Amino acid sequence: MHVLVTGGAGFIGSNLIRQVLSRAAIQRLVNLDCLTYAGNLVNLEAAVDHPNYVFEKVDLRDRAEVQRVVVEHDITHVLHLAAESHVDRSIAAPGDFVQTNVLGTFHLLEACRGHWLASAHASSKPRLDPRFVHVSTDEVYGSLLDGSPFTESSPYAPNSPYSASKAGADMLVRAYGRTYGLPVIITNCSNNYGPYQYPEKLIPVVIQRVMARQPIPIYGDGLQVRDWIHVLDHAQALWCVLERGRKGETYNIGGRNEWPNLRLVETLCDLLDELAPARFRDSRKLMTCVADRPGHDRRYALDISKIEREVGWSPAVDFAEGLRETVRWYLGHEDWLAQAARASTRGQRVES
Repeated sequence: MHVLVTGGAGFIGSNLIRQVLSRAAIQRLVNLDCLTYAGNLVNLEAAVDHPNYVFEKVDLRDRAEVQRVVVEHDITHVLHLAAESHVDRSIAAPGDFVQTNVLGTFHLLEACRGHWLASAHASSKPRLDPRFVHVSTDEVYGSLLDGSPFTESSPYAPNSPYSASKAGADMLVRAYGRTYGLPVIITNCSNNYGPYQYPEKLIPVVIQRVMARQPIPIYGDGLQVRDWIHVLDHAQALWCVLERGRKGETYNIGGRNEWPNLRLVETLCDLLDELAPARFRDSRKLMTCVADRPGHDRRYALDISKIEREVGWSPAVDFAEGLRETVRWYLGHEDWLAQAARASTRGQRVES
C-alpha cells in the first residue's frame, strides 16, 4: 500500500498515523496537510524518522499540487480526514468551509480517479485494489429528535455551515462511486476525545480554563447530548474499514457512550481536582452559562451495528479510563496545549 492520509497533522490524523505507520502492509505513508491553525507537526515527532513516512505541505484547494502528490507517490489507498471542522468558525466564515471541505474533496477525488484509471490502463500487472475512505461526521444527520440512534440510511439534515459542507462532500464522494466506479467508502463518526486535540473542542477547552482558573463557558442549559469515542478507537475503525469495508458503503463509527455536555464538564472538573489537588479545587465553580450557539443540535447518537457486523470492529477503550488518561496527558503537556491555543486566530469557544 501507498497510503495517503490528508489532515495527518491534526488531532485524528496524527493519532491515526502513529497507530498504523508500522503496519507491514504500508510501503509508504504520505501525510498531506497545509498546517493551518489545527495542524501541528509536533504531533508527529515520533514519525518523522520512519523510513516509510513522507510529509507534503499541500493545501487541498490547490488542484495541481493535490494531483502531483497522488501521482508522484503512486497512491493506492486514501484516508481523507482533512477538513475545516470547527462549528463556530463555520458560522463566522462559511466560505472557508465550502472551499476546503467541498472543493478540496473534489480535487482529491479527481486526482485519484485520473491516476487510478491511468495506472490500470498502463500496467499489465494486477494492481493493488485501491480504496478511498472519506471521513465524515455524525453532524450531517442533524439533531436527533427521538430515541433511536441514526443509522446509515438516516436522511441528511445538516444545521450548520460546517455540517452542510461535510454533507456536500459526502454526496460528491458517493456520486463518484456511483458515476465513475471509484472505490469509495464513507464513514460518519461521533465526538472524538484523547491526546493532541485542538483546544477549541470541549474537553481541552475545559482543561485549559481550569488550568487558568478562568470561566468555563456552557452553551444554553448544557443538556446537549453527544456520543464520545476515544480517538484511538476511531483510528482503528478507519483502518478496519480501509482493509475490510465494502466499496460503496457508509459506516457509522461511535462509542455507544452518550453524555450531556453539562455532566461531562462536571466530571472533567472533578477529575482535575482529584489528579492535581495542589493546584485545583472547587473547579465546578468556574462553570458559566452563556448564550446558546445558533442552530445548536440537541443530540447525536449513532447505531454502529453495521460496522460491527460487516467489518468486525467495536469500540474498546473504556470511557472512564480513557477520560482519566486524557486529562493526565494534558496535565503533562501544558506547553503543547499553550502552543496550540496560541495558534487560534480568535478566542476559545466550546465546540460540541
